Amino acid sequence: MKTDTIFYRLFQSFPSIFFELLEQPPEVADAYQFSSVEVKQLSFRIDGVYLPKQDTTETPIYFAEVQFQLDKRFYARFFAEIFLYLDKNEVENDWCGVVIYPTRSAESSDTRQYQELLASLRVRCIYLDEIGSAQQSLGIDTVKLVIEPEETAVNKARQLIEQVSEEISDEAQKRKLLQLIETIIIYKFTQKSREEIQAMLGLGDIRQTRVYQEALQEGLQEGERRGKLKTVPKLLATGLTVNKIAEVLDLSVEEVRQAAQQESSN
Repeated sequence: MKTDTIFYRLFQSFPSIFFELLEQPPEVADAYQFSSVEVKQLSFRIDGVYLPKQDTTETPIYFAEVQFQLDKRFYARFFAEIFLYLDKNEVENDWCGVVIYPTRSAESSDTRQYQELLASLRVRCIYLDEIGSAQQSLGIDTVKLVIEPEETAVNKARQLIEQVSEEISDEAQKRKLLQLIETIIIYKFTQKSREEIQAMLGLGDIRQTRVYQEALQEGLQEGERRGKLKTVPKLLATGLTVNKIAEVLDLSVEEVRQAAQQESSN
């Protein structure tokens, strides 16, 4: 099961869930932006990094990793990536490493070299199967669907879909969460087609509603816009002006300028 992909999508679309796992208010996510960061010198990639949106040293950086396979060298790489990132970026913020395991059995017991770090507040290990009922929420339940046994996963997914329909008023957010639930079930039942999965979950009727179709169209348009913005640097390199690029791509001049500035700062 492609857990890295699922969790990246989950935390990118719903960053509040990450902070719920840490037993913090979901609103804390408003102060962060989530991304995947590559430390280029050694081609290290940190799958999930929560960086403070504001230029402040008072807010900690969170480094998140999802580890579903037993790996004796995991902590060696994890801490190497974190410290190399801190060195290359010269940040002054405090930091916390967060590791998400399905169960304790997925965590290596070979931790002698890292005992002090693991015993400190620097590292939080989250075991999904040990999350208690007091911490339950729609977001947490969606995360736990990843480890739900196949024999109960479909019923659990249908319950979540019903909750999403009742509790989420934002149609775009609702669409993303429904797609995520569907994706988790698709990864669990690889032998079934998408149409079979949709029938099992009862998603066909929901997708025919006007509000869902409108939200889907908005998502497609946003994806198209992002694709256009990615072409801005290449068009600038050909000598086209900002105004001409805006005209060709059907974007505003300000959008083109922001895309160009973002590229130059990378």
